[in-house]
Order: sequence, then C-alpha cells, then structure tokens
Amino acid sequence: MPAGRHVRLFRNGRNQALRIPREYELPGEDAIIHKEGDRLIVEAAPSRNLLSLLDRLPALDEAFPPIEDRPPEDVNL
Repeated sequence: MPAGRHVRLFRNGRNQALRIPREYELPGEDAIIHKEGDRLIVEAAPSRNLLSLLDRLPALDEAFPPIEDRPPEDVNL
C-alpha cells in the first residue's frame, strides 16, 4: 500500500468530505472522482478553455507548403 497521510472525514450538509492537505492540492477549482474497488481516485479536471487544449496537443513537425500570394479578384457589386 503506498505511503500516504491520515486525514479525517467530516460532513458538509448531506455530503461526506475531507480536507486535502497542502502537499496534495490540485490545480483549478474542479476535480474528477471515481471509485476503483475500495479506493477513491481524485484527479484534477482538465481545463475547458481553448488555450489549454492547444497546449496539450503535440507540436506539428511537418513543413507547410509555400502559398502563392495572389492579388484579389475583381468583384462586381
């Protein structure tokens, strides 16, 4: 069993809660919780903004082909 820290459970209204010690704090304000057997797994929720999504994507390592810069076409209004 991995080493951990003993924490106390308490009631917050109708929910059971625990205080997360500073050394285990998660970033952000949301988390994902799921159960595996008798264990509860708490993970930081992924950020939902576009910039954080783009940060997680792998970098492109292919070169883009050159694009011909043509003058605009005439438009009849």
